[in-house]
Amino acid sequence: MVQSDQSTSVEARFFQRELAVLGPDHPPSAWSLTEAQQYCRNWAHRSYENFTVVSYLLPRRLRQDFQNIYAYCRWADNLADEIAEPKESLRLLDWWQQQLLLCRSGRPAHPVLVALQDTIQRHQLPLDPFEHLLSAFRQDQTVNRYATADDLQDYCRRSANPVGRILLYLAQASDGENIALSDQICTSLQLANFCQDLSRDAGINRIYVPQSLCAEHAVEEAMLLRRQPTPELRHMLADWVATTRAGFHAGWPLVDRVPSWLATDVDLFVRGGLAILDAIEQAEYDVWTRRPTVSKFRKLQMLGQSLARCMLHASRGTK
Repeated sequence: MVQSDQSTSVEARFFQRELAVLGPDHPPSAWSLTEAQQYCRNWAHRSYENFTVVSYLLPRRLRQDFQNIYAYCRWADNLADEIAEPKESLRLLDWWQQQLLLCRSGRPAHPVLVALQDTIQRHQLPLDPFEHLLSAFRQDQTVNRYATADDLQDYCRRSANPVGRILLYLAQASDGENIALSDQICTSLQLANFCQDLSRDAGINRIYVPQSLCAEHAVEEAMLLRRQPTPELRHMLADWVATTRAGFHAGWPLVDRVPSWLATDVDLFVRGGLAILDAIEQAEYDVWTRRPTVSKFRKLQMLGQSLARCMLHASRGTK
């Protein structure tokens, strides 16, 4: 979803109000588990346009857990992106991690962490994926250039891959091969978004495309910052899209290795990522004149395709 500047500012004002009441500088309140879970449900439905669709693909027993995890991720993301000063953002992310650590043995004060603690303890989830997300968000405050593809991969390992791993833990399907396939998909999703938002990110002084790839195509940083399509930029982006597309196809076999409820989500994520790359290709790799997007009709098509594929596998007794 592309947010306008106005909708972004509305979201920022909403989060600032929440932070003023629930942040580290406000006396903590005693939240019951029921109240905390309701807070996460409200947050998830407010923040995630596709939440209703995705939540109904989940087993009912996992929906609250998914909402708790989603609320944690959104709060962490907002602490990184909706705070004006990087130093203050780092302080708040440290506080958020302290609350997270209390989930293992303690009593967190924030409602999201109260609810998440129940999820972590019931499913015996490791804290590593949750901490890795915070590590990536801290990096966002100080790093806005990446020298090589390996450097960017390391960032994605902490910023994107943890979400897939958490879902595998919830599905009790976290063997080594599944994790490797999930990492391929999650990293590819993030790279697809970087390709799609190349111009917009450059406008806020964030350049995720590796400098090594730019050098291969004679692309200088000044060309990216001018945000105007040139043959060099188009060729560079075409190369990046092709690499990202290969990552999606490498991870797609995960669909046939996980429970049917998760298989539908995985298949939908892959199709959605590939659709973003298709839109970029159809725009002749011009993400500067207009941001390529996926139409609502195409999204409905993909949902139908994913449901049909996974229902077929379920009818064959493979899941």
